[in-house]
Amino acid sequence: MTDTALTDAPRGGGADDGVVLRARGVGKSFFGVEVLSGIDLDVRRGEVHGLVGENGAGKSTFMKILAGVHPADRGTVEFEGADVAYSHPRQAMDAGLVTVFQEFTLLPERTVAQNVFLGREPRRAGFVDRGGMIARTRALLDDLGVGFIDPNARVGSLTVAEQQIVEIVKALSFDARLISMDEPTAALSDHEVELLYAIVRRLTARGVAVVYVSHRLKEIFDLCDRITILKDGALVSTDATSDLTPDELVRRMVGRPIQSYFPAPVEGTVRGDALLELDGCGNEFVDGVDLSLHAGEIVGVAGLQGSGRTELVEGVFGIHPFSRGTVRVAGAPVRFRHGRDAVRAGLALVTEDRKAQGLALGQSVIDNALLVVRSVFAGRTRAARREIPGILSALEISSRGVEQEVRFLSGGNQQKVVLAKWLVTDPRIVLFDEPTRGIDVGAKVAVYQLMRQLAAEGKAVLMVSSELPEVIGMSDRIVVMRDGELAAELPAGSAEHEVLAAATGTRESAGAVVADPRVSSDPSASTGEEQR
Repeated sequence: MTDTALTDAPRGGGADDGVVLRARGVGKSFFGVEVLSGIDLDVRRGEVHGLVGENGAGKSTFMKILAGVHPADRGTVEFEGADVAYSHPRQAMDAGLVTVFQEFTLLPERTVAQNVFLGREPRRAGFVDRGGMIARTRALLDDLGVGFIDPNARVGSLTVAEQQIVEIVKALSFDARLISMDEPTAALSDHEVELLYAIVRRLTARGVAVVYVSHRLKEIFDLCDRITILKDGALVSTDATSDLTPDELVRRMVGRPIQSYFPAPVEGTVRGDALLELDGCGNEFVDGVDLSLHAGEIVGVAGLQGSGRTELVEGVFGIHPFSRGTVRVAGAPVRFRHGRDAVRAGLALVTEDRKAQGLALGQSVIDNALLVVRSVFAGRTRAARREIPGILSALEISSRGVEQEVRFLSGGNQQKVVLAKWLVTDPRIVLFDEPTRGIDVGAKVAVYQLMRQLAAEGKAVLMVSSELPEVIGMSDRIVVMRDGELAAELPAGSAEHEVLAAATGTRESAGAVVADPRVSSDPSASTGEEQR
């Protein structure tokens, strides 16, 4: 079969419509708290079955039960016609039920082939058959149409997308009949997402079933044949994708329509003086940037992957200081050599990757909320400690208390802790880089409301986002980056094709533009990461 035929094969293209997985009445409790109750789920051979819900809905817990990480307390799971109760992930994998978790399980210093067959290396005459292992890995890669990945390549040298493919190949090496994917595109660029789409369709064309968890509704509607919705650990519904709309899906998940995502400016918000001004600013990543940011406004930054969006805010904040041009804060020239200088001048930066850059996952909520104050304003630590409970309450952070380690919080609550860390410094300029990545719908709305409130208080907000609806829905002005330069400035409410035209350098014709395929028009509804 040709690559095109595999990619374009109808979904649900397995040999039959038989059920490969049947769960009935599955329940689970942790420390006396019920997190799953009476979950029923059928997954058919050759289908992509979407599993969605807010933080704490139970998606990850259910997937871990299927994977053998947790035993179910109640109910039954039937796989390929036999009742199963796996007590270890290896049992599930050997049976052909493999889970690809969001956090990769690969060893970066070993090769692709070594990772694929880790712990079960083929042997000949008592020794590892290295040649056979490489040949089998190459065959698996070729079968998926990803022969550009070298079985001898060190995994640490691969891109995130390529590592994701290695995880899928590893699953196939177990002769998987069902693959569960947990947020598989969370760290992928738009064109890499398209590659994953093609791989998923190849799998289903061969009769492999896929359970697909994603925070992006566009992917759910693009790929899935049926969608199961969980809420508060209980089953809401299972429907054919064709019978649902994004609005109805969101309403079932969170009880509000999709139109209420982007709150309007708070009544009384006024645009004030310029708090941040860039004149001809540049470094090794961006060049010739002229930009003003006023009190009381939210300015959105759009652009393709690699256009310089993140590099712009990192330059402003002093992570990669501008080597040319002038930066003024509240009219006064400044030169930030590092982030501490920016914090002292009243800036805050909510980074793109909260886990790697924003939080100390092994520390408590209160310690994370005090990270910036302790580092930059040590003398204010005692006063800040008194303020933090009120900030945490205002952000509606759900935790077992301020001493709980943040690694046990959901993605949305982790993001709120990052916000608390900066709010306690009382910044006047707040830079957001992908502020809603990987968090659910309810948490997104909370972040949007906070941004509107900051603007109402006279602060200036600069927001980088790869989601066009988010940029358009939240921005009072939109600036577009292209090839490290500020390509355009557009008014609030600009159409997606106008933003795309500026981002890609194409010309609009008759009110339309041919969109660059790397740009997603994802409605950006999110189901986020799970809290166990």
